[in-house]
Amino acid sequence: MGGGRTRSWAAGVRSLRAPGWLSASPRRAPLVGGVVGAASGAVLAGPVAAVVVGAYGALAVRGLVRRRLARRAQLARRHSLDQLCALAADLRAGVPVLTAAASLSNDAAPAAPDRLGRLARAAVRLADRTGAPLADLLERIEADARATDRGLAAAAAQAAGSRATAWLLAALPLGGIGLGYGVGVDPVAVLLRTPIGGGCAVVAVVLQLAGLLWAERLGAAPDGSR
Repeated sequence: MGGGRTRSWAAGVRSLRAPGWLSASPRRAPLVGGVVGAASGAVLAGPVAAVVVGAYGALAVRGLVRRRLARRAQLARRHSLDQLCALAADLRAGVPVLTAAASLSNDAAPAAPDRLGRLARAAVRLADRTGAPLADLLERIEADARATDRGLAAAAAQAAGSRATAWLLAALPLGGIGLGYGVGVDPVAVLLRTPIGGGCAVVAVVLQLAGLLWAERLGAAPDGSR
């Protein structure tokens, strides 16, 4: 039974390394989304619409890519922590250290939580050289990683309010457009069909994108390894 657990390390993490097209091309996907959006906007309403729709299309695809990658990394890290716990239990049950070391080989280590793999392999080397109990070392690595995850989750919860505020401010122009229709004018025609309106629309999009990216940078996780 213990050998089956250690073999599942490699099988489980390989299943988490099969990304979809968005995850496989994280830099190309926003560009493709922007080009498709720009082409659609140009066909429907002209060059200003091409800039606006292209920018928002790239931003939307970028958000989807980042969300998908973050979710995949979270699942891979959670799986690795569970496997680390199971491996420590196997060692306490009498599984040979060499078998544990084989399950922590470079080929079996997942890409997203690679730091955990490096720490685990370092623990194997330390146990081999000094005779330290490998199960204790692995449990300490797992406990430290889970404590770090709890701290990052708390930080993300604290930053959620600022992110929501940034998106609310970014959506305010829609309220202005609705207000324009409410007073009997056509603000979309002004923004897309007149030089002054087109300039205002492009500047507004640039400022919105800059503000959202800056808010995202301020609310980024402090741990760059995740």
